[in-house]
Amino acid sequence: MSTKDEVRKFLVSRRAHVTPEQAGLPDYGGERRVPGLRREEVAILAGVSLDYYTRLERGNIRGASESVLNAIARALQLNDVEREHLFDLARTAAVASATSSGKPAKRSLRASVQRVLDNLAVPAVVYNAQQDLMASNLMGRALFSPHFEADRPNMARFIFLDPRAKDYYIDWPLARRMTAAMLRLEAGRDPLNSDLTALVGELSTRSPQFRKDWARQDVHEHRTGRKVYRHPEVGEIEITFDVFEMPGETGLSIGTYSVDEGSESADKFTLLASWAASQEFDAKHLRSASKSSTATR
Repeated sequence: MSTKDEVRKFLVSRRAHVTPEQAGLPDYGGERRVPGLRREEVAILAGVSLDYYTRLERGNIRGASESVLNAIARALQLNDVEREHLFDLARTAAVASATSSGKPAKRSLRASVQRVLDNLAVPAVVYNAQQDLMASNLMGRALFSPHFEADRPNMARFIFLDPRAKDYYIDWPLARRMTAAMLRLEAGRDPLNSDLTALVGELSTRSPQFRKDWARQDVHEHRTGRKVYRHPEVGEIEITFDVFEMPGETGLSIGTYSVDEGSESADKFTLLASWAASQEFDAKHLRSASKSSTATR
């Protein structure tokens, strides 16, 4: 999809979410042909001409000043993440050739990063813009064990294409919407990311739910919050997640997952750690047996 199409659909969708009452405008009654604000109402609120706003909404955002973009963001009552997405789209339109190399994301990490993960006391995973699970510590792999069973572990692909996701994610509809919104935010930041474009195309083809959630035009940035997972081995776990960008590794983030001390979920984490250790022991035993068998041939 072109940047113009992205701009048009995003602005139209955000305009539909704001009523005249919310914007502080008088409502003279009568049937409105569009949900939310009309174009002329956005133009008035932003202090620009109707012709100029119409051109912006048609995708002609190249050259729009920061002050104009801020005015549009205020008129449409965009939150911080939505505002950032609008600015990303404007930058992409202005310098599309310089926004990205277009190369696939890195597939390996520094060895020191893995050492940091292994020394964390909580489950942790590393993922990229298209939500490929790039690395984890033992507990992170255990927590997301169903995801790691795939040849190419990817959180978005699991959520939309794996039937187990409806059971693993207690609030699967919310997980879906947030995932689609995170992918759209990343697509606005780096529209030439070929891996991300391919993933969106795959999900659009294979998942009607993704097409529906993608069409919402929502954007979301994952930073912190609480979730409930239903792990196949230990049952429901309520966790707090925190996400940190990795210095020196553009597009990569570390997600960490913790539980309240003394809670039922903390007891589940203890069980999860025991299960993870047993799985690791079994795997090492199999590798050792395989090496011994090969050596004796």
